[in-house]
Amino acid sequence: MRSSTTSASSTLSSRVELTLLGQTLTVRTAAEDDYVRSLARYLESRVATLREAGVQDPTKALLLAALDITDELFRAREDKDKTAGDVGARLGALLTLLEQATPKPS
Repeated sequence: MRSSTTSASSTLSSRVELTLLGQTLTVRTAAEDDYVRSLARYLESRVATLREAGVQDPTKALLLAALDITDELFRAREDKDKTAGDVGARLGALLTLLEQATPKPS
């Protein structure tokens, strides 16, 4: 699923067979089989939640689940970027405090 900048043929080394919403898929991936299967289970659980909430069309449920998961990803990235900025600002403030507290050589 994740790939590096090397050629696709060298990174997509295994095939994983999945069943999603009754459809059998074979995915070529460099990721571990268990990881790919856990992704599929997560997606299916999100679809099941939507279906329990009344979305009966499986395609619509899948699309809504994908949109919701994408929203989570974007928010997580945004939070990560914000946190990284906060850490940098805090480190800068600590450095300033340390410089102020350190006696100057005479």
